[in-house]
Amino acid sequence: MKTAVMTDSNSGITKEEADRLGIFLLPMPVIINEQTYYEGINLEQRFFYESLIEGHDVSTSQPSPGDVMDMWKQILSKGYDEIIHIPMSSGLSSSCATAIGLAEDFQGKVQVADNHRISVTMRIAVMEALHMANEGRSAREIREDLEKRAYDSSIFLAVDDLKYLKKGGRITPAAAALGTVFHIKPVLTIQGEKLDAFAKTRGMKKAKAIMLKALKEDLEKRFPGIDSKYVRIGAAGSGLSLEESREWQAMLQEMFPEVQVYYDHLSFSVGSHTGPGVYGMGFSIVQDPSIS
Repeated sequence: MKTAVMTDSNSGITKEEADRLGIFLLPMPVIINEQTYYEGINLEQRFFYESLIEGHDVSTSQPSPGDVMDMWKQILSKGYDEIIHIPMSSGLSSSCATAIGLAEDFQGKVQVADNHRISVTMRIAVMEALHMANEGRSAREIREDLEKRAYDSSIFLAVDDLKYLKKGGRITPAAAALGTVFHIKPVLTIQGEKLDAFAKTRGMKKAKAIMLKALKEDLEKRFPGIDSKYVRIGAAGSGLSLEESREWQAMLQEMFPEVQVYYDHLSFSVGSHTGPGVYGMGFSIVQDPSIS
């Protein structure tokens, strides 16, 4: 049984990485001033965040059903027997539910995992799927495993500018104005399904400290005594400079010296709601210490 692994660009996996690893990557559509771009194909970080900052009409969309099915057909025509498809969390987008519905026409050859993840934790789920596929596991077995352990993860984000949350209707204009005056930085969390408020503080330095403490406490409370070789921690950011991203990754590595820490850009699906200057982090628990 030859099983293909497919995901979308919300995983933080780039096209170059996907090609090197043998993963099939579906780019997410982004609409800027009524023109459609595709994340990682003809839309890069700089232009995306410049468009947000300059006030252009920016929105994200799920892939068209035709694009999804065409990609599945192309993969199956390349000698694969099955596909395990890992889209972003059903709690954050309807693209997962759409894919599950479309898969019904493929007689079980396409299994869609509702893994309840995005960004740095979604990346690890994809890498685990690839590891299981290389071991000869079926797409159904991989889907069941990923869904069973979907909540063995956690994400925290600190938002720099409240106007993007206001634009998306997540806070009121009055709250955004007040927060801007007092330099309030909200800390958000994704625990499987939704993007929710976790804390608020004044200044990004304090927000980072809150996130570091929260992630450490969450990991220790939910997985007490776990061997660090089964923990993966991802640093993330939106529109950060190379220096800022390296400093953030180094800060997490210092907090978790025995854990493998990596860095990814936040996907545009998240960045469109939070804006630039966001710092994020997340952990995932893996079953095999060779997963990276």
